[in-house]
Amino acid sequence: MFIDNQIFGAPLAGVTDKPYRKVIRLFSPDIPLCTEMISCHSLVEAHKNCLRNFDRYDDEGNIGAQIFGSDPYLMAEAAKILQDFGASWIDINMGCPVPKVATRSRAGAYLMRDHKLAGKIIAAVKKSVDIPVSIKTRLGWDEEHKNWVDLVNVAVDNGASFATIHGRTRAQLYTGKAELPEKPSLAIPIIANGDVKFVEDVERLKRLGYNGVMIGRAMLGKPWVFKELMGESAKPKNIGDIVLVHLDYMFRYYGIENAIPIFRKHVAWYSSGIPNSTDFRIKVNKTNNEKDLKKLISEFWSCEV
Repeated sequence: MFIDNQIFGAPLAGVTDKPYRKVIRLFSPDIPLCTEMISCHSLVEAHKNCLRNFDRYDDEGNIGAQIFGSDPYLMAEAAKILQDFGASWIDINMGCPVPKVATRSRAGAYLMRDHKLAGKIIAAVKKSVDIPVSIKTRLGWDEEHKNWVDLVNVAVDNGASFATIHGRTRAQLYTGKAELPEKPSLAIPIIANGDVKFVEDVERLKRLGYNGVMIGRAMLGKPWVFKELMGESAKPKNIGDIVLVHLDYMFRYYGIENAIPIFRKHVAWYSSGIPNSTDFRIKVNKTNNEKDLKKLISEFWSCEV
């Protein structure tokens, strides 16, 4: 599934759900996308309050399902479920910095500190599925412990097909500038992630030797950004048409009552930088009515509902 100099869509919690992936596919049918990270416990136990536990991927093209957890057995079981649901590959989260994952759950970025456990998880997942397995991690726990190359070698030894490196440490969270060094010689392809926003960023990371890039926050409110990063003109003539399509996908997936509050952040991203957008967002944040929301969107972008 890996193509050199490939552009990937990152797993973004609260963003890359099934509705937004469908919107991205309107512009980029073939790029590899990642799901939001999925808890192995929640998936294996089929928690009903988490819709993504029941997503099918058969009709989504090249989709990687990202899982997190600290129990090799449960991670392997989760990977099998996701393979059966149609995932193209399994990505193991080894970079999430939030405390409830990286400290209390001994998952995500914690695995940068426990390479033995990381290796057991990768090996268990690899053994459980027939599709490729990758890891997504960071430079290290903090400035004094940038040991990502060691973790990548652990991944190689346990059967991973490629790795994605975010150019910050766990201590940085999402602050400061993402900085990646020149790619060292490693046995598997390495994807660069962090602050990739423009064509120039893609070209710079290619010159540093990386085999591809993964786009994260640059996709917020810009589902066409992948095309732009490939040097193609892709911005729609009227963004409002796309916003309404996205909203319809949200209604179908979450139901109207649940979709509206979730969708407000997307409206903010889509409208960012447009004149009078502040007043528009205030009105959007006050409405809980489907027709009123659609009317606000159509009036702001001068498009038809």
